[in-house]
Amino acid sequence: MRFMIIVKASPDSEAGVMPSEELMTSMGNFNEELAKAGILIDCDGLQPSSKGARVRFSGDQRTVIDGPFAATKELIAGYWIWQVKSKEEAIEWVKRCPNPMPGTEAEIEIRQVYEAEDFGAEFTPQLREQEERVRAQAKKL
Repeated sequence: MRFMIIVKASPDSEAGVMPSEELMTSMGNFNEELAKAGILIDCDGLQPSSKGARVRFSGDQRTVIDGPFAATKELIAGYWIWQVKSKEEAIEWVKRCPNPMPGTEAEIEIRQVYEAEDFGAEFTPQLREQEERVRAQAKKL
C-alpha cells in the first residue's frame, strides 16, 4: 500500500521561514531511517503558496489564481510517499516523526494512494498499458 504523508503548512512555512539546522538534521535522520526501512519512495518540502498558482476549471474556462492562498491549515508544506503494509504502519511511522513545525501545533495527514485494482473494470487493459508506459517514462526523468 502506498500512502502520501502530507505535512500541513504553518504561518512560518507560508512566510518562507526556513527550518533550523536542528530540525533539518532531525528530519534528515528520520528520512534516512525511512529509507533504511525500505518504505520511502519520495519526499520533499514545498515553497510557500505565494510562489504558487491554482487553475480553476469551469466547463471549458480556465482561470489562473496566483498565490498566496488563505486558510494556512489547508495548505501543504511538504510530503512523503511511503510503501507500507497498512494505514496503521503509516500512523506508527508518523508518530515517530520530529515535529515539522517546532514551537507550534503541527498536523500531518495520511492518505492512501489509489492502486490500479481500485478502479475496477473501467481501468481497461489499454489504460493499464498506457499507465505503465507513462510511469516508465517518468522514471527515466
